[in-house]
Amino acid sequence: MKRKIAIIAGGDSSEHEVSLRSAAGLYSFMDKERYDVTIVVFDGKDWHTEDGCPIDKNDFSFTREGVKHTFDFAYITIHGTPGENGILQGYLDMIGMPYSCCGVLAAALTFNKYACNHYLSYFGFHIANSMMLRAGQKLPNAPKIAETLGLPCFIKSNVGGSSFGCTKVKTVEDIYPAIERAFQEGDEVICESFMQGTEVTCGVYKTKDKAVAFPITEVVTHNEFFDYDAKYKGEVDEITPARIPDALRDKIQAETLRLYDIIGANGIIRVDWIITDGDKLNLLEVNTTPGMTPTSFIPQQVRAAGLDIKDVLTDIIENKF
Repeated sequence: MKRKIAIIAGGDSSEHEVSLRSAAGLYSFMDKERYDVTIVVFDGKDWHTEDGCPIDKNDFSFTREGVKHTFDFAYITIHGTPGENGILQGYLDMIGMPYSCCGVLAAALTFNKYACNHYLSYFGFHIANSMMLRAGQKLPNAPKIAETLGLPCFIKSNVGGSSFGCTKVKTVEDIYPAIERAFQEGDEVICESFMQGTEVTCGVYKTKDKAVAFPITEVVTHNEFFDYDAKYKGEVDEITPARIPDALRDKIQAETLRLYDIIGANGIIRVDWIITDGDKLNLLEVNTTPGMTPTSFIPQQVRAAGLDIKDVLTDIIENKF
């Protein structure tokens, strides 16, 4: 009998539509001969299958034409709340349903970019100089932020994704407008020093019997930085494998796998890095529910590795049984 898989998408952040595109990608990739796959969309408290059947939150089931349907496994592809920050994972833990990604603690940690990066810095990972601002607290004056971090600097939401609310700030006068924009995505904002270098990203996953590091992608944006238009409108060159020495490639893959174990990750994660001063590796961000459209980084890297994304997803699912 086929396992019944729910691909959970949507969510309550600016990345709702991006998440739906990831769900469509995952649906196209999964082995339909092995799995019975249904996309479930979250929109606030309204949870429903893609064709409109309401989800019973008591056991995450739905009824169609008088027949009750349940699931064996959830593949979470919500980018943002409640699927990337641990809230959904807590619910699934409570009802006893296995899922694709990391648990509550790792999800909550990695969703908070500031806390995650500073936590990982204690394990030897290099990070940018930064400060965090919270809604309702008195803000530092703009010249103080510029003095502390230098210009240009980045100002972004601490809980957002897909570069929503992110600004590369070049003047003191632009600092407060950028902070205001970032606060539109959530109650915490990061101000972060700019690091000039080569941006790369590495996807990895582990199962009970293997660890897989995909080929690394080099990100060369046509814009000021890797913003929404670069990510989703093609205004970027994504070069896989990255044009870096083999020794540096091996280091990035090894460090990504080390980070995976430190945070207690599960399923596929993607870690963004920037290489400065030739070979210094700096951590940018950890993504525990990476995009899964056909043109997203992970499917690109899987193809470059000579693997079939269908087999990779089967690894992720079967590892929980």
